[in-house]
Amino acid sequence: MVQEFAVDGLYSNEEISTSLNISNAAGVRVSVVEDAVMRAAIMTAPPTIRRVGVENPYHDRIESNILTYTAAGKTGDQTLSGINKRIPEQLASNYPIYGFEIVADRRNKAHGPKRWKFLGLLEFVRNYPDKQIDIDGQLRNVWVFEFRIHKEPHVIPVSFDAQISSDLLTQSRKTNSYSEDDTAIVMSDDSQDKHFAQVEAVRSKLLNLEPRGFELIIRDLMIHSGFENVHVTQYSQDGGIDVNATAGLRMWPVQNMLIQVQAKRWLHTVGRKEVAELRGSLQPYARGAVISTGHFSKAAMKESVEIGKNPIVLIDGFQLSKIVLFLNYGEKLPS
Repeated sequence: MVQEFAVDGLYSNEEISTSLNISNAAGVRVSVVEDAVMRAAIMTAPPTIRRVGVENPYHDRIESNILTYTAAGKTGDQTLSGINKRIPEQLASNYPIYGFEIVADRRNKAHGPKRWKFLGLLEFVRNYPDKQIDIDGQLRNVWVFEFRIHKEPHVIPVSFDAQISSDLLTQSRKTNSYSEDDTAIVMSDDSQDKHFAQVEAVRSKLLNLEPRGFELIIRDLMIHSGFENVHVTQYSQDGGIDVNATAGLRMWPVQNMLIQVQAKRWLHTVGRKEVAELRGSLQPYARGAVISTGHFSKAAMKESVEIGKNPIVLIDGFQLSKIVLFLNYGEKLPS
């Protein structure tokens, strides 16, 4: 048995299941004593292992310090029941959730049994229902979980993990000051759209792009829409601005207005912080927009239209995909 887990350390499936007293299979593994969750583990995989472009572009993404995790099941509708339903209980009990990422396929015998990298303790942030295309290309209902990854403390002794987790989560929630509006998701009212499957297929292509590639697609889409003087800023030195453009002749009432865009090729939710930061980066008299492949929190929506502040346009993944289809730009996206 392993007495402690170190961030970025490699461990075998047997070591994880035995040491944490959890099952040795499934993506979500929970240890329950008298109907109380003692600890849990989320087992995730990077695109290089699951070959996301071939399978499902939505599955398991680590973006910055956020893990976006789609509940178990590659086909068919998902429900928030069973083990999945126990995850949000961390909000009340602060039980430890360990995050592990596989680094080598089990068929890679040369790597040995220690194929799971410890990411750190996870903090449940939110969960929400969504619609996605499954590995068979069929539209389905899923549940998506978002976790904050904590790499400190660097070493977690299993015998003290409950107290460590409680202290860590209590402090994190004070620092991040999450409210109900931060955890709530605002989605486009799209469930009855007859073209939803087609639109969601476009979103899956957008999600397959690298962040820089997504910025370039937004640039090209804006040029295609009639914007002028469109250019992408220098990568990683943009101060929050990814694309600059001016309104063209087709937009004659606001012609020559500077539009500054932040492009988020994210699966996880865009929050209030990102909207406020974009506003702070805008040039005088410019208009701002956040364009994401994901969703926006309720707090982000409120921030975007806060009275007395420069309004920020928010375009989520569904709206963006509808624009791509409306402008007949879908065929130009990479397959």
